[in-house]
Amino acid sequence: MLHAQTRYAIDPASAKGLDTQQLRDHFHVGGLFADGEIKLVYSHYDRLILGSAVPAGGTLTLDHVPETGTKTFLERREMGILNIGDTGTISVDGTDHTVANGEVLYVGMGAGAVTFAGAGRFYILSAPAHATYPTTLIQEKDAKRVELGSKETANERVIIQLLHPDVCKSCQLLMGYTQFAEGSVWNTMPAHVHDRRMEAYLYFDVGADQRVFHFMGEPSETRHIVMANEEAVISPPWSIHSGAGTGAYTFCWAMAGDNVDFTDMDFVDMGDLR
Repeated sequence: MLHAQTRYAIDPASAKGLDTQQLRDHFHVGGLFADGEIKLVYSHYDRLILGSAVPAGGTLTLDHVPETGTKTFLERREMGILNIGDTGTISVDGTDHTVANGEVLYVGMGAGAVTFAGAGRFYILSAPAHATYPTTLIQEKDAKRVELGSKETANERVIIQLLHPDVCKSCQLLMGYTQFAEGSVWNTMPAHVHDRRMEAYLYFDVGADQRVFHFMGEPSETRHIVMANEEAVISPPWSIHSGAGTGAYTFCWAMAGDNVDFTDMDFVDMGDLR
C-alpha cells in the first residue's frame, strides 16, 4: 500500500508566524514506519522525497508515484535507502541486494521499479537527477568516518558518510548518519546553515520515554520541534539544524541542492543566535 503527501516550501518570514502545531504540520514527519506500507513525503524544498517501506515479511514495490509526474518513480530521480531494521532485501532491475542494518543502497536514475522484502525497515530518500550512476550497496566499512565533538561539550560523535563523493557517486543526494559516544546527546554546534542545500533528518534509536529537541529557524529567530523515535524533520536551506536529546540517539541526515560539497556551510557565531 502506498501513501504520499506533499509539503510546500515556507519562507522564513512566514515561518515566524507559525504556532507549534503549524510548525509541525509543515516540517515534522511522524508515523513514517508502518507494517506493509510505503509512505512518502514530497517536499518542495529542492524536490526531495523522504519516506519509508516496511515489508514486514512480505513484499512492497515502489514504481509509479503520481506526485512525480513521471511514468516511473526513478525515471528522473535517484534514491538512497537506509535500513534501520533487521536484514532485508531490495530488488532493483531484477537483481536482489541484501541490505543489513546500517547499510545504504544507492539506486540510480532510470532503474525502474524497486521491490522491498524481508524484515528491513527502509528509510527512503530521493532527489531529482541529471545523470545515471550504478546501483551500489554501501556498507559501514566503505563509509568515510569523521570524528567530531568532545565529552566536555556533550557532542562527541562520528559522522558516517555513505552517499558522499569520496564513497559513492550521486547527482545531488548526500546521505549518512551520525552516532554519539556514550554520554553525548548534542550535535552540530556552533550552528550553521547552507543556503544552497536543504536537509532532512530522521531521528532513530531514541528510547520510548526519550525525546530529541530539534532546533530550526533563522539564526536570529530559532524554534524547536520535539521529536520521538523514527520521526523525521524537513530542514529548509535558510534554517539552522541541530538537536539535543534527553538520551542517546542516532540521526540520518540527507541533503539535496546545488552541490555535493559536504563542507559547504555558513557557520553562525554563538553570539548571533536568538
